Amino acid sequence: MSVLRESAESVSSSFPTGFVWGAATASFQIEGATTVDGRTDSIWDEFCRRPGAVANGDTGEPAADHYRRYAADVELMASLELGAYRFSVAWPRVRPDGGAENEAGLDFYDRLVDRLLEAGIAPWATLYHWDLPQALEVRGGWAARDTAYRFAEYTESVARRLGDRVAGWCTLNEPWCSAFAGYASGRHAPGVTSPPSAVAAVHHLLLGHGLAMERLRTYAPSAPAGITLNLFPVSAAAPTDTSDVDAARRVDGLQNRIFLDPVLRGGYPDDVLADLAPYGFTDHVRDGDLAVISAPIDLLGVNYYRALLVAAPVIRDPGPSEWIGAEGVRFLPSGLPRTEMGWEVQPDGLTDLLLRLHSEYPGVPLYITENGAAYPDEVGPDGTVRDVDRLAYLAVHLRAAHAAIRRGVDLRGYFCWSLLDNLEWAEGYAKRFGLVHVDFATQRRTVKDSARWYAGVISRNGLPAE
Repeated sequence: MSVLRESAESVSSSFPTGFVWGAATASFQIEGATTVDGRTDSIWDEFCRRPGAVANGDTGEPAADHYRRYAADVELMASLELGAYRFSVAWPRVRPDGGAENEAGLDFYDRLVDRLLEAGIAPWATLYHWDLPQALEVRGGWAARDTAYRFAEYTESVARRLGDRVAGWCTLNEPWCSAFAGYASGRHAPGVTSPPSAVAAVHHLLLGHGLAMERLRTYAPSAPAGITLNLFPVSAAAPTDTSDVDAARRVDGLQNRIFLDPVLRGGYPDDVLADLAPYGFTDHVRDGDLAVISAPIDLLGVNYYRALLVAAPVIRDPGPSEWIGAEGVRFLPSGLPRTEMGWEVQPDGLTDLLLRLHSEYPGVPLYITENGAAYPDEVGPDGTVRDVDRLAYLAVHLRAAHAAIRRGVDLRGYFCWSLLDNLEWAEGYAKRFGLVHVDFATQRRTVKDSARWYAGVISRNGLPAE
C-alpha cells in the first residue's frame, strides 16, 4: 500500500505515458560496510581519512547501512510508488583494488536487482559514481590512460552478471566532478591539485565511457545505455560586456561542451581546446579515441541543480581552481532563495537547459537523473518530517520539466536526488537531500512529507493543480 495517494486534487500536468519515475543514490554515500565481503578502499575511503577533508571527520561508515538493509529499503521504495531506482555499483566491491572479480561483491548487486524486480521496480545502474579503487589511484588514477581500460573490464564484469535484468545503464556520473573537483581543486577525492592531471582525467574518463559502452552493447544489448552529466545553463552577468560574455563562454565550455560535444558530436570544441592548450590536453587524445567516445548512446542523463551567472575575473585566481582555462571567473548571485548547500533555486534554468539540449544536441532521449535539494530536516515531536521547502522545490522543478515536454523535448524520466539522507561527500552527514530521513545513529528511516507528495505525483503520473 502506498504511504500516501493524493487523490483529492485534480491533475493539471500529466506526463507522457511510460514516463519513468524514480529516485537515485550512490554506493559510497549509502552502503556502508566498507570492509565487508572483500571490498577494498576507494579513493573516497582514503580521502575521508585526511584531516579536514570531509566535514566533521565523517567517513563512509556507517552511511545509511544500505548494504545490510537493502531489502527493507526496497520495501520502502515500493511504498513510495517508485517505478525505478537508480543506484551505483561500487567498483571496489566488484573488482577490489581494480583486480580480479569478487563474487561476493557481485552477489550483493544480484540480490538488490532481484529484490527490486520482485517489488516491481526497474533497476537502473550507474557504473561509476566516483568510487575509484584506491589501488588504481596509486597507479595514476584517471590521469592515467590505463584506468579507462580497467574500467572497461569492470563494466564487463557487471554487465555479464546483471545485463539480463537492468533496465537502464549510465557509464559515468558527472565526470566533471571526477576530473575537475578531484584533480584540479582537490576538494573531492582523490584530492589532487594538478591542472595537467585534471585535463588528462577528462579525456580518460570519456574514453572509459566509450569503452564501457562497447562492453554494454555486447553483454547488455537490450537495455538503453548512456552517460550522466551535471549540466548548467551559463549566462553572462552583463550580456553587452565582451569580457563577461567570454567568461561565460569559457565556463560553458569547461562545464558543458567539453563533455557534450565529444560524446554527441564526435569532437572537442575548438575554443575549449584553445583554452586548455597550456595544460597539454590534446597530448592525451590518440587516433581513434573520439570514434570510441562518440559511439551512439541511447540516453543522456541530466543532473540539474542550478544555473550559473558569470562575470569576468577581477584578478587571476592564485589558488587551486576547478576552472582551469577560466581561472578567477566570478559567479554572481541572482537574489533567489537558496538551499542548505547555498545553491539558488532556479527551476526556469531546468527548462532552459532541456530546451538547449533538444535544440543543439537533438535525437537523444533525455532523463533527469538527479534533481533535488538539501534542507535542515528534523523529525518533529509527532514523528514526522515537515520538509515544506523540499516539497516546493520538487513541485516547481517538475513543472519546469513538464514545460519543456510541452515544448517538444523528449524527456522520458525523472529521478529525484536522493532516496535517503546520506554522506554528502565533503559536506559529510550534515546536508540532507533525502526523501527519507535517516537517523545515522540508529539507522531509523522516516518518510518525509516530500516523499508522500512525490508518491502522489507518481501514482497520478502528473502534478496536482496549483
